[in-house]
Amino acid sequence: MTTTLFKWTSDNVKNKQILLSKLPDGKLTADCFSVREVPVEAPSEGQILIKTLLLSQDAANRAWMQGATYRGALNHGDVMASYGIGEVLESSHASWNPGDLVMADIGWQEYALVDVREATPAPEHDGPLSHGLSLLGVAGLTAYHGLINVAGIHAGETLLISAAAGSVGSIVGQIGRMKGARVIGVAGGDEKCRWVETELGFDACLNYKSSAQSLRDQLQSAAPAGVDVYFDNTGGDILQAALFSMNLRGRVACCGAVSMYDGKPKPGPFGVPGLLVTKRLKMEGFIVSDYAHLDSDARHELSLWARQGDLKIIEDILDGLDNAPAGLIGLLAGENRGKRMIRVA
Repeated sequence: MTTTLFKWTSDNVKNKQILLSKLPDGKLTADCFSVREVPVEAPSEGQILIKTLLLSQDAANRAWMQGATYRGALNHGDVMASYGIGEVLESSHASWNPGDLVMADIGWQEYALVDVREATPAPEHDGPLSHGLSLLGVAGLTAYHGLINVAGIHAGETLLISAAAGSVGSIVGQIGRMKGARVIGVAGGDEKCRWVETELGFDACLNYKSSAQSLRDQLQSAAPAGVDVYFDNTGGDILQAALFSMNLRGRVACCGAVSMYDGKPKPGPFGVPGLLVTKRLKMEGFIVSDYAHLDSDARHELSLWARQGDLKIIEDILDGLDNAPAGLIGLLAGENRGKRMIRVA
């Protein structure tokens, strides 16, 4: 891991912050955010002051604006929340020293005071710092645990993945391919689908935005023998189509529901109880921290696959804190490929 240490002095330093100045009514827009500058404060007992280096951008950021999930809800006036990597500048606790690299819920700001209990060391590895948020961070761990420890995958099975070009889906499909599964992705647009097939090695990718053929018909053509495992990042209409294509005793890993986060979501899917019973499906939701006790196993295998060239790590890094609002809006619109991040410093 490459480390850049800052020569720190607190004299007259301001902290730029991006606030959630109003809760969105419908789709997220740039006017939901505002910028302010405040003095940088010294850490109190049990805190560390960190310089923000990289911020993760995830569809879940939008869900936090709708209410409490696995974390507390965001309210207007809050610093926009985001997980990230930072460098310790000052510490009031013996467990952290200046220059240490940490991961925490930093938020959209240049400097952050973080409770030492809420910070963890950035993963040690030989690659770029950004791999701490992609390969070895929430994206890689979510993909690994969801496919290996929640749904399970076996050679010869058919694996279907929504948001296949995204940070999690792009890794899920590659793991499935290495495990010997036939891998089918779902993405928005013919160009993106071609990229998923050629760049990531999926066996097929279906365009859910196609006006020529419904997703259910595309699935029937691509997987005439049915789907054994569905990795769901979207919910909504794609989940509906996937459930009707599942084989007897199929498994569904529910990772996210991006179709329900932004704008006015449609109700559904319909017919789930009947499908679960008649097909004896297993459908399980999870968050990455459920499997934190297995993170070492996951990081070992992910690192090995990457070193061997079997796993491509696709990163979409935007420079500058000011680009965080547009970056998240674009992510929700599906413009990213791979893991989107903001490089702050």
